[in-house]
Amino acid sequence: MKQLGIIGLLLFLGACQTLPTSAEWLARGDGYFKDGKLQQALKAYNRAQRLNPDNPAVYSSRGAAYFFMGDFPAAQADFVQVLQLNPYRADGYNAFASALAAQGYFTEALEAVNLGIRLAPGKMQAYFTRGGIYFMLGQYKEAVADYTRVLRAQPSADVYRARGAAYAKMEKKAQAEEDFKVAASGAVPEKLSDYTMID
Repeated sequence: MKQLGIIGLLLFLGACQTLPTSAEWLARGDGYFKDGKLQQALKAYNRAQRLNPDNPAVYSSRGAAYFFMGDFPAAQADFVQVLQLNPYRADGYNAFASALAAQGYFTEALEAVNLGIRLAPGKMQAYFTRGGIYFMLGQYKEAVADYTRVLRAQPSADVYRARGAAYAKMEKKAQAEEDFKVAASGAVPEKLSDYTMID
């Protein structure tokens, strides 16, 4: 009888070791995300969230999945959760701003991204996001200023294309053509970063 209890305990402990943790589900979801399998990523993130509802990394990853699936209200809700759990996470404000902007809430998005920039003024992705928001608001001069700041720190084709589009709206044809030419040249990286919503 005593021997059966020990065997049962060993089987129980062995089974517990094979149960994935929240961190393991999060890592699994991130793998699916990187492979473009967003539905599978979402399922993994949901399991991670159920196991640890206080982990901001789960909400940030799940919010990114929702964002790239086009479910901007769900992305916004997850990014709000990130900021509730850690209001000093600068990139959380950038992600939140992106979700707001995708829904057409440009003024609110601008306020959010500015909060993130105040917390971490060296994050170039935030200036790129803010430049896009300025562009959508028709504030092309401000957009060009933000894109130029990014290009001085981290030149990339996507930022050159964005600045070129802003120059085109300002009817600065020569500057626009030059930016589009650099973007197409292959001389700079294609993207500012391998953008996940939150670093």
